[in-house]
Amino acid sequence: MRLATLRDGSRDGSLIVVDRAGERFTRAHGQGKDMSSFLTLQGALDDWDRAEPHLRDLALALERGAVPTEPFDPGAVAAPLPRAYEWIDGSAYLNHIRLVRKARGVSPPEGLETDPLVYQGASGVLLGATDVLMSPDLAWGLDFEAEICAVLGDVPLGTPAREAAQHVKLLMLANDVTYRNLVPAELAKGFGFLVSKPATAFSPLAVTPDELGDAYRDGRAYLRLRSTYNGEVVGDVETGPEMHFSFFDLLAHVTRSRALTAGTILGSGTVSNSDRARGISCLVERRTIETIEQGAVRTGYMRSGDTIRIEAFDEAGRSVFGAIDQRVQEYVPVTPKASAG
Repeated sequence: MRLATLRDGSRDGSLIVVDRAGERFTRAHGQGKDMSSFLTLQGALDDWDRAEPHLRDLALALERGAVPTEPFDPGAVAAPLPRAYEWIDGSAYLNHIRLVRKARGVSPPEGLETDPLVYQGASGVLLGATDVLMSPDLAWGLDFEAEICAVLGDVPLGTPAREAAQHVKLLMLANDVTYRNLVPAELAKGFGFLVSKPATAFSPLAVTPDELGDAYRDGRAYLRLRSTYNGEVVGDVETGPEMHFSFFDLLAHVTRSRALTAGTILGSGTVSNSDRARGISCLVERRTIETIEQGAVRTGYMRSGDTIRIEAFDEAGRSVFGAIDQRVQEYVPVTPKASAG
């Protein structure tokens, strides 16, 4: 089942069900009295046990042509959750941690392989797949980060990894944008990321784990994640084999001291492969590799007009979540006009 949020002028948009071809959709709201309370994806997640069977029936009816449909336009949808109760990002790919720490001249943390790294990001404003990447100052070092995310239902305090599968309701992609040049000073304060992590963008579609078939197992998605930067494929990485901590492991870690509410987004962190022939999922990795292999950084960070496309494919070559497809634009604040008289 493939879900999306149609922009409709409201803050949270309207929940829609998209066909497997990614060409048509039908609206969840108004398809019978039982769907009347599921106007938004958050509304469905709040009552998932009741919403999911109805949404699956609607998805089947959509494939049969038994419900009204409209053409699906990725540019007309917001993030699946335009705002979320929580956005928690892990760093499950240890190759990425090692490379980024090396770039900052910092050793990997103790317990790297046993204790996951996570941070809690701002989640009140989340970007759609085609939203412009606005940067107030390109000297801050704008970088993209391609990753996989899980959308959770209600998760009790102290949930062990072995019981985590039931709490992963949906999967999607993220561009977890970073201002690299702001990171060192912010982390030096010992209080974590915030200003260096602007609004995150998400894929047009959020899909149920069974949509991946055998490509989703043990809390990992086994897909090919392609990053195309300014029209050049810079990364074609495997998302499964080197995900050291699964979504189940990450979920167990973050619920050690708290419960999580339905609609929480849990990220995998930047997907990274040790085989350099696979390429990169963020520019800081390329810069680090250039320093190691060539003795100097040759790649700059993103500039106005740059484009990034992030898309995941299954073994059959099908785009699973649709594409994040964004362009960078330097932010110019609007100056209020002086009142007359």
